[in-house]
Amino acid sequence: MTADDTDCLRTVRDLLRYATSKFNQAGLSFGHGSDNAYDEAAYLILHSLHLPLDRLEPFLDAALTSAEIDATLKLIRSRIEQRLPASYLTNQAWLGDFSFYVDERVIVPRSHIAELLNEQMSPWVNDPDSIHQCLDLCTGSGCLAILLAHAFPEAQVDATDLSADALEVAERNVQDYQLQERVRLRQGDLYGGLTSRYDIIVSNPPYVDAAAMAALPQEYQAEPAMALAAGEDGLDVIRRIIDEAASYLTPDGVLVVEVGRDRPAIEKTYPDLPFVWLETRAGEDFVFLLTAGDLRDGSG
Repeated sequence: MTADDTDCLRTVRDLLRYATSKFNQAGLSFGHGSDNAYDEAAYLILHSLHLPLDRLEPFLDAALTSAEIDATLKLIRSRIEQRLPASYLTNQAWLGDFSFYVDERVIVPRSHIAELLNEQMSPWVNDPDSIHQCLDLCTGSGCLAILLAHAFPEAQVDATDLSADALEVAERNVQDYQLQERVRLRQGDLYGGLTSRYDIIVSNPPYVDAAAMAALPQEYQAEPAMALAAGEDGLDVIRRIIDEAASYLTPDGVLVVEVGRDRPAIEKTYPDLPFVWLETRAGEDFVFLLTAGDLRDGSG
């Protein structure tokens, strides 16, 4: 980008058109909060200008100061030149109405489980106040643990991760939401060191297979590999979560796991388990639910 490229930019509309064109020209990859160049450009521009992220239209023809234009162009350049997810540039990611601090120590939150927690796991949970113990495996930024605490106000939430770096980010988010008394962060390998039984266990674990890891776009390669890679078939972590879950669920507890595109491989691996595939905006193939009874009676 040169001065000649940008000296005619005056308004939000100008910046939006310019950034969208540049993002498409650069062949950026998306999927960390937005899935196309226009939405990503709008997010970065509104963030840079400290404007509400859900109110683009009223500001489209607002004239900007030179300082505002320079700051926004710097962010646009960084997105193109560094090929980082936008959330790493803004240190902010959203799940519904909830905002979380993020940086390169954690993957960018984008779990479909957030939709289910927004509905308090209905119809699988009849009385949210009856939920007293929850567990979030592979918590990363702590986003799902925080959403669990909000969905189930009587619950204590344990959240585990193998990465000490990730837990530092999670601690910041837990503090931001003032949930230190209800969300307990633990460093460990899945269930390691836990002794409780839980009404709900959720996880958005690593599930990317070796072939897909090798083909990831640069933006995804910027995320911690240990939070994505899960062996040759992508099931290394998911198998352990399923195989050990019955020992950590209450008699009426449920296990909810996000699995990316691994549904066929999971059903082939566990043909006797009656997986329930939950509806999300992305479809019915990405999140499964198993009850404690399913796990006790099945062959997993």
